[in-house]
Amino acid sequence: MYIMEKNIIFKPIYALNHSPINVHFSKNSNDFVVREKPLYDFSGKGEHLILHIQKKDLSTSEALRILSEQTGVRMRDFGYCGLKDKQGLTTQYISMPKKFEDHLKNFQHEKMKILEKFIHDNKLKIGHLKGNSFFIRLKKVSNIDALKIKQAFDVLQNQGFANYFGYQRFGKFQDNFYQGLEILKGKKIKNKKMQDFLISAFQSELFNKYLSKRIEISRFIEEFNEKEVRKIYALDKKEYKNLKDQKQFFKLLSGEVLGHYPFGKCFICDKLQDELERFVQRDISAMGLLIGVKAYECQLGSLAQKIEDEIFSDFYDYKIKMQGSRRFLWSYMQDCKYYYDEEKAHCILEFFLQKGSYATIVLEEILHTNIQEQNII
Repeated sequence: MYIMEKNIIFKPIYALNHSPINVHFSKNSNDFVVREKPLYDFSGKGEHLILHIQKKDLSTSEALRILSEQTGVRMRDFGYCGLKDKQGLTTQYISMPKKFEDHLKNFQHEKMKILEKFIHDNKLKIGHLKGNSFFIRLKKVSNIDALKIKQAFDVLQNQGFANYFGYQRFGKFQDNFYQGLEILKGKKIKNKKMQDFLISAFQSELFNKYLSKRIEISRFIEEFNEKEVRKIYALDKKEYKNLKDQKQFFKLLSGEVLGHYPFGKCFICDKLQDELERFVQRDISAMGLLIGVKAYECQLGSLAQKIEDEIFSDFYDYKIKMQGSRRFLWSYMQDCKYYYDEEKAHCILEFFLQKGSYATIVLEEILHTNIQEQNII
């Protein structure tokens, strides 16, 4: 049973099993670069102007405010695919009504510039992106730590990573989930967007808790004997064997919800052996619950439902107040590059992540360091 208590910050379990790696990382424009990749090519016709912007140490909201002040476009008339970090150098696509294009002729700003312009039929909406490419520079990296980083990076590239929500979702004091629960209990907040965001943080906290349990199970299956594992999780012999026989690190569960990776419909895992092959090929992945009335349900009476109930059952009464959905538990990096400059003691990591995944989660898994907690951002 999972009871939320105020001022207790949940810390997810790492998938990799190594000691912390001590390096210096700062989210600045030289050492942290994010490049958004659109979901599709822009049509070249229509009533919307697409701006490919580059911003330095600006949040997406701050960038929109600057554009609004210089063009007269109302904030609500801008469109974007996703929010980008304030710290660092980031590029993203912004849509605005084409009729305001002339107001950009003399656009200049010390922290933002327009790289390209396109014409498109539709206003951009949240989620209309393929993903993001990341450039991360780590400093004060010794030869030994550089080797440790490469080993961890290689493992994640080969086996995938636990797709946790990052600290950004949970606020400066990591208590957004608690405020979301208070709203579900009846607390009133005038700002609808803030209300929705805090409820989303509540859902994200439970998702992370469930994913952490799945990582724990996957590790324990490898590290403990049958008697110990069956006792800990109350598994029958068949359930244990189904888990133990799986060669990959992240274990799938009979009856759980799977999804076509990286985009696709949900379905139930009712033929475990068949789905394992597809999982190893990265055609599908396991889907974790974002609690709500419209979320795809796992199979009744399955091991997957039993484990979900451990995390979510105390909050099922609030389902009706949330839409709900599913999100990939296990995800993958693409286009991975590693470089170590021994003279400067710099280590550079480059990779692409599908939308909804956090580079800071990958970095925390590699370093085994809580980035926010260590005040190194």
